[in-house]
Amino acid sequence: MPEAAERLAAVVTHLWGSAPPLRLRTWDGSEAGPADAPVLVIRSRRALHRLLWRPGELGLARAWVAGEIDIEGDLYQALDRLAGLVWGREEPPGPTGRGRSALRALGTLRDPATRRLLGDALALAGAALPPPPPPEEVPRRNGIRHTPARDRAAISHHYDVGNDFYALLLGPSMVYSCAYWQDGPDTGLDQAQHAKLDLVCRKLALRPGQRLLDVGCGWGSMVLHAAEHYGVQAVGVTLSEEQATYARKRVAAAGHTDLVEIRVQDYREIPDGPYDAISSIGMAEHVGSEQYLAYADRLHALLKPGGRLLNHQISRRPLRREEDYRLDDFIDRYVFPDGELAPVGSTVSLLEKAGFEVRDVEALREHYALTLRAWGAHLEAHWDEAVRLVGAGRARVWRLYMAASAVSFERNGIGVNQVLAVRPEPGGVSGMPPSRGPWAAQ
Repeated sequence: MPEAAERLAAVVTHLWGSAPPLRLRTWDGSEAGPADAPVLVIRSRRALHRLLWRPGELGLARAWVAGEIDIEGDLYQALDRLAGLVWGREEPPGPTGRGRSALRALGTLRDPATRRLLGDALALAGAALPPPPPPEEVPRRNGIRHTPARDRAAISHHYDVGNDFYALLLGPSMVYSCAYWQDGPDTGLDQAQHAKLDLVCRKLALRPGQRLLDVGCGWGSMVLHAAEHYGVQAVGVTLSEEQATYARKRVAAAGHTDLVEIRVQDYREIPDGPYDAISSIGMAEHVGSEQYLAYADRLHALLKPGGRLLNHQISRRPLRREEDYRLDDFIDRYVFPDGELAPVGSTVSLLEKAGFEVRDVEALREHYALTLRAWGAHLEAHWDEAVRLVGAGRARVWRLYMAASAVSFERNGIGVNQVLAVRPEPGGVSGMPPSRGPWAAQ
């Protein structure tokens, strides 16, 4: 009888209509697939249980986080090959579909070859039920998404894992958003992050004495940069207690407590407008489609007439039927609970519906791929320390998340855009320059 790897390769080939793009190595030591490819190591039958009971992304994610599968070789290349196999599909192929277990599918199949191969895979897995999800997985939530309380819980899951871990990952800049690699990929990460913060300040045309609100301020890098280099009075708000504690220490150490205030506050609860400018960098992905117009309305109300908004946000490709959009299983359960991506066109439309005039949209998709690869290199270089800080399972979440996201940016599955908008003066005066020159000039 063929060994486990060969039997699984036959199942994949039949269901996907093409041979596996990776080499397979199974728990019995057998191998199958292209010899020059990265190796997908399936360490135990437990992994196969997860894949058969929850086909698709979630089953793979659970097996990865639990350490039951791994990649030998270049992880980015492996994910790129897998992306090439599934590109354009909205669910796994074959009889199981999204979330439908192989056991349930087996009883409804009419094709003898598919029944035989799927039955063989079930026999390889054995009769046991699949193991419970890894403890790093967020349980399925009920109720209304994006209430203030639920948003706080989601933010805490992602950000309150320890500032030491984020310092290891992000480096000295402590900026957790796309850098601006204006001088190319050989630019250092910290220099590229400095360039991004300065680009935001120039687009907002910040001047001494102005009031800046940074929504989702993270560890305080934007407000510190704006205060130090542009002399503004800056308020940063976050829902993460750990971020706020760290940011306040940075502000005190820099001697800018007279210019910078850090608050733990929801954007819906900010009482003290108007502001001359607002930055929202990597925060709007947490808002959700149902709340996005309310988010845009609130930022519009907080701005002075003539004030500018810089909204820096990850986007996704639009669907022919937007009602088919579903949250990404791996991201929702392990990374950003309740996080939602929208096409950039939808974002622009909602900002304009709230009363903003959108003046500029700059796509930075390739910049984010470079940023993620830099963060991934930090994680790989300090792997043992990362495991010590957050545990093996969460470290594996981050390794997969960053690598898969980098590949998705490179393949134009997702993008990131800086949308510069203004709240016009009465009568329509924007106060904007006639060209990009003032912020494009270095």
